[in-house]
Order: sequence, then C-alpha cells, then structure tokens
Amino acid sequence: MLKRFSAALLKHKNRLGVFATGLTANYLIVFVFDYCLYPFFIWKLGLLRGGLVMTLLGLVVCLGAFVLYDWAKKDWFGLELLKAVRENEGHSRLARWSAWLMKKSNFLMLVVLSVKFDPFITTIYMRRGAHQYRGMSRRDWGIFLASLGIGNLCWALATFGGITGLERLYGLARRCLG
Repeated sequence: MLKRFSAALLKHKNRLGVFATGLTANYLIVFVFDYCLYPFFIWKLGLLRGGLVMTLLGLVVCLGAFVLYDWAKKDWFGLELLKAVRENEGHSRLARWSAWLMKKSNFLMLVVLSVKFDPFITTIYMRRGAHQYRGMSRRDWGIFLASLGIGNLCWALATFGGITGLERLYGLARRCLG
C-alpha cells in the first residue's frame, strides 16, 4: 500500500508541485489582503470608503491573477481538475453523483464561493470548460462582478463589525481601568 502511494506521488509530483505553489501563493496574498489591508482601510477610511478602496484593489489583483493564470496555462489550485469531474458524468455511481451535485445550483454555488473565496477563484471554478485558458466570456464577467460585490460586501461588513467591536471593548477597558 505504501509503495503504491509513493508511486502515485512520484507520478504526479509536477502537478502536486504546481498545486502547492499556487495554494501557498494564494494563501499569502489572501492573508495580507484580508487580514492586513482590509482591516486597515476599513479602520482608517470607514465602511463605505474603505470598502470601496478594497473592492477596487481586489478588482485589480483578481484581474491580474486572471491574466497570469490564462497566460501560464497551469491549474494552480486543482480547479480545472474539479471542473473536469463536474463536466464528465463518468461511469461510476460516485462520479455521476459528484457531477450532479456540482452542477445543481449555479446561484447557490456563486454565493457560497463568493463568501468563502475571492472573485478570481469563484470565476475560474464557474467558468465553463476545463483546461481552456481562454479569457473571460460575458457570462464569466457577470460571475466575476457579482462575486466581487458579494464577497466584498460580506468582508467589509464583517471587518467593520470586528473593528467596531474592538473599539468598544477598548473604550470599555479604558473606562474600567482608568
């Protein structure tokens, strides 16, 4: 069993390396963006102006990621693999069930992915066709802009709520201690 696992790892080492690189880079970008820049701009500029600045910054970053993704033609996140599963009915019961589940609701998928991931990831996953690094169609632009709005609205409100709560706790602590 261990030999088969080792052989499978060796067989797919390039793909695993691309996934690891893509996921690590994405994690670092998302961490800086969501946990450093977003709170700073919301704190300094307020909910509306800070949210607008971060939405525009997110637009630029995600569009840059699209250009790089389509230019490199590499499946950095395994999304093309997931799309291939979604689009291929397969012969096994598990393959057919997985494809059915992933196709069930585009709107629900848009909302869930937009809240959990950035517009780049959401649009790449929802873009039709696996391994077709071909830019964005009109449909893809709609998904991208909807995801940008949904995700930034949720993140701006969550960040604003967190900052407001911390400010109130700080004020309460100052009153109690001083």
